Amino acid sequence: MLLNDEYYMNEALKEAHKALNQDEVPVGAIVVCQGTIIARAHNQTETLKDATAHAEMIALTSAQSYLGSKYLNDCTIYITLEPCVMCAGALHWTKIGRICFGADDPKFGSSLVGKRLYHPKTEVTTGVLDVECGKVLTDFFKKKRSVPKQ
Repeated sequence: MLLNDEYYMNEALKEAHKALNQDEVPVGAIVVCQGTIIARAHNQTETLKDATAHAEMIALTSAQSYLGSKYLNDCTIYITLEPCVMCAGALHWTKIGRICFGADDPKFGSSLVGKRLYHPKTEVTTGVLDVECGKVLTDFFKKKRSVPKQ
């Protein structure tokens, strides 16, 4: 079976749904190396009370630990949402080979900076399953806004 970007992004979406079930902003990420998923993560900022516990950050740490290296040159990260500036910086320093994300983030995405933040050798693919990735986020925030605050 040929595994493609849509397959892997669906795996990242599974992580986003785990975050959703924990009342976290539903963002998921996986890291793939030589066709094998070596790390899975989802947002845990509320659970861990840690503003840096984004899916990408957790996935990168896990992948680096798995490989025993701070560099991820031969890896691809699949993220359901465009990385923020913090995560883009972390992705830069890992020298990750490829970044593939689903939905654009017009409010907080790294593209708002107006220049490329990723490592110059990193390939970037956008818009993979963007509708599906965007829908889980849109539905989450609609529900949040409709619930009265206590």
